[in-house]
Amino acid sequence: MRRYSLRVPADQVEPALATMLDLFPDGVEQEEDEGMVTLSGYAEQAPAEGLECEPVEEGWEDAWRAFHKPVTVVGLWVGPPWFEPQPGLEAIVIDPGRAFGTGAHGSTRAALALLAELEPGPALDLGCGSGVLTIAALRLGFGPLRSYDIDPLAVQATRENAARNGVAPAEVERRDVLVDPLPAAPLWLANLEMHLHEALLRRNDLPPLVVASGLLDSQTLGGERRVVADGWAAELLVR
Repeated sequence: MRRYSLRVPADQVEPALATMLDLFPDGVEQEEDEGMVTLSGYAEQAPAEGLECEPVEEGWEDAWRAFHKPVTVVGLWVGPPWFEPQPGLEAIVIDPGRAFGTGAHGSTRAALALLAELEPGPALDLGCGSGVLTIAALRLGFGPLRSYDIDPLAVQATRENAARNGVAPAEVERRDVLVDPLPAAPLWLANLEMHLHEALLRRNDLPPLVVASGLLDSQTLGGERRVVADGWAAELLVR
């Protein structure tokens, strides 16, 4: 068995991840370092040309778990099910599924830091991934909370993780949040890449508040409040 990797700039990770998932349908690891992202999968033979290759040792099947570690943020413990939650903190247990995070990513932590500063109320999670922001928002008192993602795997992961944590979003559906109709809500949570944010913000039904995360530290949407974590930024946009 060998480990095959592709290293790309952080702002190009979405199409690269889609390619790697096609090549490695059982799952993809994701590592970040100084604005670059390394995506890796396991196979007996190279599924495509141009991938870095290295042999793996016995126990490779569980190696991907090493890349998903718990974090604490705004009084919440967020982590995968193979770790014990930290005593005294409210736990959010996230199974990352095939290719989604568990909440340790800087963009997620930055978004949660901004979210905790806001008055709870109805919200939409646009691009819900594994459901971290959905579940955390519900735990922080936001709701009704509706969650959407174009990827059916993300919809499934959000539903399963919400049930695992004993919370119930009002809706979890597959939608293209850039163009499909969305219900009215005073707050949008959007953990997306810069070019997707730019398209999202061209919608004519923008709410009063948007927590936009997934930005590199060098990028900005001109938000009124900004939080940075591990080189990733979230901004609060106020209309």
